Amino acid sequence: MKRTILFFIILPFLFSCHSRKGSDTDSGKEVITVSILPQRTFVEKIAGDDFEVNVLIPPGASPAAYTLLPSQLKDIARSEVWFRMGYIGFELSWKEKIEQANKNMQVVDLSRGLDLISTEPAKSGAKSDGRGVDPHLWLSPSLVKQIARRMATVLSELKPERKEAYQANLEQFEEEIDRLDGEIKNMLNDYGGRTFITFHPSLSYYAREYGLVQHSLESGGKEPTPQHLTEVVLLAREEGIDVIYIQSEFDREHARVFAEEIDGRIIEVWPLNPDWAENLLEMTRILAVNFENTPSGDR
Repeated sequence: MKRTILFFIILPFLFSCHSRKGSDTDSGKEVITVSILPQRTFVEKIAGDDFEVNVLIPPGASPAAYTLLPSQLKDIARSEVWFRMGYIGFELSWKEKIEQANKNMQVVDLSRGLDLISTEPAKSGAKSDGRGVDPHLWLSPSLVKQIARRMATVLSELKPERKEAYQANLEQFEEEIDRLDGEIKNMLNDYGGRTFITFHPSLSYYAREYGLVQHSLESGGKEPTPQHLTEVVLLAREEGIDVIYIQSEFDREHARVFAEEIDGRIIEVWPLNPDWAENLLEMTRILAVNFENTPSGDR
């Protein structure tokens, strides 16, 4: 409650001190706001350094639970566009306050029109708040191609004189994505249908794209119950799995207990790494090595 009150106290002050186009301390470029670090990479692939890119969720913070800082409002107030991923917990909680901080800012939901994964069954007649949709779209190369096209359209509208350059950059980025996709498929060629276990279900779109099966300790965004933990332990033993993957921003305690139960180990991954392509390749290498080194790799 105190943080919310502070938010509204400081808001008028920030509007009086910062114009939409810039201030004495900014770069003078038009500002684009994004939610997560990989989105900044996508914007820069298309537009180079034409824009100042403001990232709302800093490195090491959880996108599910991050709280907007009052100091971030000045960059939101100067932004031309906010590119939302669509269903990140932070976005759902703070969407109205972010839009209120800059009513002239265009808000683009990058998840619109994409083939989304539901994390819980739909209830008849119930109005969804969006929390039942997996938000990790950026870990699917095919979806990133669609996201990049949407970004390129919006960025070209902001700078029509740069439209041809942005289109050329988009085509180059799409070629890079196609090469990345080919490399990942080659590395996983022998492992179709294989199972892996994560703490947080961040690799659902990746698993769907490459024919893998993800199981997670978290269920419905909540900490694992003893019953669910037992079920996943039994699955790991049956499949010969001795690894659990966890994101760096999550508490390792439940993962540690799980690893002890399966006499296994924890491997840390960072899905929010801004070096998007290399990060996907590295995660694929790690998965492939562990598939190769588990008993089920001989089936």
